[in-house]
Amino acid sequence: MLHIVIPAYNEERRLPRTLRELRRYVSAHRAVLGDATVVVVDNGSTDRTAELAREADRPALPVRVVRCAVRGKGAAVRAGLLATAAADDDLVCFMDADGATGLDALLEAWRRTALGADVVIGSRGLPGSRTDVRSDRVRSTGAACYRRLTARLLPDIADTQCGFKVFRGEVARRAAGDLRARGFSFDVELLVRLRAAGARIDEIPVTWADVPGSTFVPARHGAGAFAELAAIAWRTRRLAAGTLTAGSAAGAGPRSPMTRPAPVALPVPLAVPQEAL
Repeated sequence: MLHIVIPAYNEERRLPRTLRELRRYVSAHRAVLGDATVVVVDNGSTDRTAELAREADRPALPVRVVRCAVRGKGAAVRAGLLATAAADDDLVCFMDADGATGLDALLEAWRRTALGADVVIGSRGLPGSRTDVRSDRVRSTGAACYRRLTARLLPDIADTQCGFKVFRGEVARRAAGDLRARGFSFDVELLVRLRAAGARIDEIPVTWADVPGSTFVPARHGAGAFAELAAIAWRTRRLAAGTLTAGSAAGAGPRSPMTRPAPVALPVPLAVPQEAL
């Protein structure tokens, strides 16, 4: 089972198109991806986001709506990950409501998890990535500074902020339980904690298009994102020093290191040649 979590705040204009494209793509690749369901997390929308999400529910791609009253993308993603049903061989993806990342990334992520990855993240910073980016001087300067800071925490990851990540289900729910960041920097904390827990993280190039209508406004959210990143860095130092465990940050108590299942945890469908793996 593939669970696709989509955080949404006032996305009545962009979400319906994304759900239609998802339904077509999943239906066309069901032999590989198997059954799929979408969890739309309504993060306090004041428009018809939740209503339109419910109207998109179809047998070909079930859609359910989860409400998250705590504002912030990190809080919404956490609620969505925790709302996915547990299964031994499930995958959990989260993607943005704008559908900016090309859906072919789903197939490559499935392939990587079949080979043993715990987490697969889309990247706009790898060779082979194709991006269509709307930018200005303020946005570009802020993004460059942000990347320099995240590189200190995750030096081997080129793009922490791409809104496309796939996890083994158990890994996703465990990581979500520890997540404290509520805003746009939550990806960094999520990846730092996964790395500390011993997860294998694969980064893949993606096709990404900047879709107008983003709720992230640099002048409004930029300072908060940097402040949240500083808090994550502080918690990371405590974690490295042994004064904070990967689980105790969320009140769960210490946890043992993550054990990675064998690559055969996800069966290879007959429709996919073994040599493709």
